[in-house]
Amino acid sequence: MTIESESRPPSPAFWQLSVEEIKVQLETDLDTGLSTAQVTERQLQYGPNKLTGRPKKGLFSRFISQFKSFMILILFVAAVISGVTGYLEGEGFTDAIIILAIVLVNACIGTAQETKAENALEALEKMSAPHCKVLRDGQVSVIDVQGLVPGDVVIIESGDLVPADMRLVEAVNLKIQESALTGESLPEEKHTDPLPDEVLLGDRENMAFSSAIVTYGRGRGIVTTTGMNTEMGKIADMLQSVPETQSPMQAKINQLGRILGLAAISICVLIFVAGTFQGREWIGMFMIAVSLAVAAIPEGLPAVSTIVLAVGMQRLAQKNAIVRNLPSVETLGSTTVICSDKTGTLTQNRMAVVRVFTHDKIIEMSALKAQMADVQPLLQAAILANDAKLSRVADAWQTTGDPTETALIDMGLGAGLNKTDLDRDYPREGEVPFDSERKMMSTIHRHPDGNANTPWTVYVKGGPDEVLERCTHMLKDGSTVLLDEAGKDRIRKANIAMAESALRVLAMAFRPMAAMPADMSSAAVEKDLVFCGLAGMMDPPREEARAAVATCRSAGIRPVMITGDHPVTALAIAENLGIRNPEDQTMTGADLEKMTEADLDTVVETTSVYARVAPEHKARIVKALQQKGAVVAMTG
Repeated sequence: MTIESESRPPSPAFWQLSVEEIKVQLETDLDTGLSTAQVTERQLQYGPNKLTGRPKKGLFSRFISQFKSFMILILFVAAVISGVTGYLEGEGFTDAIIILAIVLVNACIGTAQETKAENALEALEKMSAPHCKVLRDGQVSVIDVQGLVPGDVVIIESGDLVPADMRLVEAVNLKIQESALTGESLPEEKHTDPLPDEVLLGDRENMAFSSAIVTYGRGRGIVTTTGMNTEMGKIADMLQSVPETQSPMQAKINQLGRILGLAAISICVLIFVAGTFQGREWIGMFMIAVSLAVAAIPEGLPAVSTIVLAVGMQRLAQKNAIVRNLPSVETLGSTTVICSDKTGTLTQNRMAVVRVFTHDKIIEMSALKAQMADVQPLLQAAILANDAKLSRVADAWQTTGDPTETALIDMGLGAGLNKTDLDRDYPREGEVPFDSERKMMSTIHRHPDGNANTPWTVYVKGGPDEVLERCTHMLKDGSTVLLDEAGKDRIRKANIAMAESALRVLAMAFRPMAAMPADMSSAAVEKDLVFCGLAGMMDPPREEARAAVATCRSAGIRPVMITGDHPVTALAIAENLGIRNPEDQTMTGADLEKMTEADLDTVVETTSVYARVAPEHKARIVKALQQKGAVVAMTG
């Protein structure tokens, strides 16, 4: 079920087109970009490049919305009746004034809390306003991303936020982290070649999507869509299309109001009829009946509930959680199912090495220091053949760069090896950069304690199969021995075992050299290598997430994971955190596409892990759970 704006035209499949076709279709030039006149014309046509939400309520609208409760309407009626009876009986308007005062105080508290939350959200939006580098009139300039238009040529490099959806026209070792959109924990390697017709969002490797982060390399792209027409915009539009629903407490209070209203009317009629039959004056009986009916209305209930919710809102604010409106506080407290994303929510959104393999054994990270004699060559290769940076910030080490490479540096720090010191002691004097075809990179370093015959060493890291093909020897108990088929089989089995545990595996190797090679090609440098070992890494679960899942289960709340990541990875994390029970089912986005709404309703109560799903699938899952009577919270 895809929810889209009726006014939005379907986007062309830009990933299918060649660079030349994109240039023609969007009428742009890769050397000069758009002209000022073109930009002005397209800004008028497409509007600003920003996500738009539902129209924000003004102060008066927020105040008026506090009176929508059925109970509040009953109190208004009670105030009017109290005023009339008080006037007729000569007792004044005291009761009516008290009731109206309660209603107004209730409305003021709700309005004040919601205004405070809105102001905080607006301040956060202003703090996060990004800029980008764009080519216009032949000049590169830095502009606010809201000024981008389709056809703009944007330049991106490591650390940049992708400002709009773009078709890439240049990608030099480019990797982009798209976890916010696709759920993939690892950055996606990008290229510029056209792709086939049917390609899922997470596999569009020649596209860069708004709000993704460039983690490695550099590139250029032609903006294809902006604002609400981007993939992020579609998600925003889908969320806005979800109808507002009452919180459980709102529904119960409205139900109570109807019951009290009917009861009050019934009492009024019964007392009036009974008194009239007894021969009493009908005006007096009417006043008595009305007074009893008004007395049955709990004037303090709305005020008490509002004050309780306001206290809850303040407590959440102290935990750095902003709640936009008061009823949401109670909805959170009534939640029966929590649907959570994986990457960055249940996990740390960073890669970390969890185990390594040497010639014949797997070593967990906790035992790494005790095995330094075996693992030091592996650590050295992993840290030196590495473009990530290590710096000292506020008495703590901070790594920046590709998540895979920063994980290797962190592994070294955990074992007592510092990249800053190693780079100083083993200066880099040459390299063969990483590319997606070889799936490896190599760096050449002068070896401070190498013998006179081999003063240089090439260090290599890359995909296990690719590196293993170029290895002729391996390290065993500190010595270099011939790598035979039995040794290769052990390495392959270790690689498969790590991969089946949802780990991303890299291999490390080296080769001593007598001289710097004149030919710096891959074939000349990456040959006759000595295998050091494997490093298996993953996006580790948050420790607090494990405790949170346990707390939810003890409170009767069922946790459900919904992620765009690979099923193997999702299952490993779900089982680690206790989200998945042995009897629970696991489903993928492909499974959901084949299911009708009725089919989904039958399995949604027994499925705890959804993997490889698109954003629109999340809406289907939540809707199915709600139809089963669940109060669903979504995070991530």
